[in-house]
Amino acid sequence: MPEFTHRPVMMAEVLAGLKPQPGGRYADGTVGGAGHAAAILAASPPSGWLYGCDRDGVAVAAAERKLAEFSGRFEIRQGNFAELADWVPPASCDGVLLDLGVSSPQLDEAGRGFSFQQDGPLDMRMDRRQGLTAACLLNEATAEELARIFWELGGERDGRRFARAIVMDREHRRFETTRQLAELIERLAPRHGRKSHPATKVFQAVRMAVNDEIGSLQQGLVGALKILKSGGRLVVITFHSLEDRIVKDFGRARARDYTFTGGMDVPELRRPRAPELKWLQRKALQPGATEVAANPRSRSAQLRVMEKLGFGER
Repeated sequence: MPEFTHRPVMMAEVLAGLKPQPGGRYADGTVGGAGHAAAILAASPPSGWLYGCDRDGVAVAAAERKLAEFSGRFEIRQGNFAELADWVPPASCDGVLLDLGVSSPQLDEAGRGFSFQQDGPLDMRMDRRQGLTAACLLNEATAEELARIFWELGGERDGRRFARAIVMDREHRRFETTRQLAELIERLAPRHGRKSHPATKVFQAVRMAVNDEIGSLQQGLVGALKILKSGGRLVVITFHSLEDRIVKDFGRARARDYTFTGGMDVPELRRPRAPELKWLQRKALQPGATEVAANPRSRSAQLRVMEKLGFGER
């Protein structure tokens, strides 16, 4: 198995957002290869502390090796960041980082099944302890369920056609490999000179469904707010518009000084309340040209920073 090495994105922006301080306590919900985590601990000596977790057991082992020089200053567990608030003490953290999406080592290892660029088993599990794989999903879901996944999680306009073809093909042979799926999509939607592979959105959607990435994000944002102290900062890096919209909606709802009933914000139905957080910048930050040139996979990253408010603050 290759070494889990991952280049952290937007390092300077993450540190500027979190503002690590000596003795501060931080949580990294997607610790990966611990690039961000190591920088946070390096910036918070001598007693800064880090809670870290990752769904990928290989990443957890790599993070523990990477952070060995900070022995006694961190706790890392294998698990979903959606569950951070289950084990990190409430109102204990000065900063929380969530760096979403799939990591380069996961994409690059054919046996993980995340990429259409290499042939491997249709797995796509970030946590290999879970039962549901991409193969299970593709071989068992109905055409209607697959079409909904392709559209809602991938924005794939040809999702219905792809879903029907998958259901027809699996009557003769189960889907077992990434090449099978990629070749089916490419047969239905040839490239014709377009830059991206026609299976890009389908692979993204299947991965997100297998790992319940949207549900995890929604739960994880709520949990992050619980474990932050007043004045603590939440930094979130997203890689596509659906994730970013969820982060924006979460921030907007909790930055308001009112709540409302029903599905529509009507002034007559508003009730005052203290806002829970504030935005530290109105627009998402993006990686600079130098970083994108050095790490093309960072090009779609967007970083947002929020700060938890104490009672009566605005």
